[in-house]
Amino acid sequence: MTLSMRPSFCQPLFVLPFVLFALTACSDKDAHLALGTLERDRIILKATAAEIITQLPVAEGTLVAQGDLLLQLDDRRQQALLASAKASLESAQANLTKLQNGNRPEDIAAARSQVQGADAQLVEAQKTFDRAQTLVARKLAGAAELDSARAKRDSAQANLDKARETLLLQTNGAREEDLQQAEAQVALAKAGLELEQHNLDELSIRATRRARLDHLPKHLGERTSVGEAVVTLLDGGAPYARIYVPETHRVKLKTGAQLHIHIDGIADAQTGKLRWISQDPAFTPYFALNSTDRARLMYLAEVQLPDSAAELPSGLPVQVELPHD
Repeated sequence: MTLSMRPSFCQPLFVLPFVLFALTACSDKDAHLALGTLERDRIILKATAAEIITQLPVAEGTLVAQGDLLLQLDDRRQQALLASAKASLESAQANLTKLQNGNRPEDIAAARSQVQGADAQLVEAQKTFDRAQTLVARKLAGAAELDSARAKRDSAQANLDKARETLLLQTNGAREEDLQQAEAQVALAKAGLELEQHNLDELSIRATRRARLDHLPKHLGERTSVGEAVVTLLDGGAPYARIYVPETHRVKLKTGAQLHIHIDGIADAQTGKLRWISQDPAFTPYFALNSTDRARLMYLAEVQLPDSAAELPSGLPVQVELPHD
């Protein structure tokens, strides 16, 4: 009886060390794992004007390339503003060209004719004054007639001076200051046109990078608000693992480190590169921490997966092996 009962007494004592070793091994293994999920960069595109949605050419879930049209807003109002800006530019350019080219030959010829006519009138007025002066000297005319002749002569001289100045304006061309002002008006009109063209382009919401169209919160025919999110994209490349690193491993990790990533449903581990890790813990205490509390601190980190993992869906749970040397 004693020999037959020995195995029953010794069996628990023999198995217990192996159970404790297995639990310790599991515990040690878990301590060097960071848990998280697969994520992708989220790109949110917003409306720049309060207009009605006229087109939604791409369905949700579609992979799009940079520049693809995702949503179109009504652009009739902006088209009118663009046409007005174009007309302003054409007017400013025409004025500048006119100043640069100077006056037409016909205008210059007309100015010369006015000078000749004013000169002829001055010659006649001068002769009339000379005759009146002679008559007054012979006492054949009164002083009033002489004063009238002098006034006509002076008026003819003034008309001639004015005609000559007009001819100079026609032949000398525009002043440098006028040309500079006209050039500034052209530059201002060009800037206004570029702004209106930019505003028109902004009404066509296009993909800013290769991505997957994740969500369209507005429907066809709805009016948007300025700054309202109208398109959500998910980066079309490989995802990254967003994990929480325990405080005990933070000092061992640096950007660029190669880490092994285990993904639920994938047999082989993936090798990723640590692209970012937070400098601040997710839990910040209000007072000093003891050793137990410090071990609970977690640092958010992102581990980029290789391009071969581009087809993996977002949201899958992952486990990342942490260095423990």
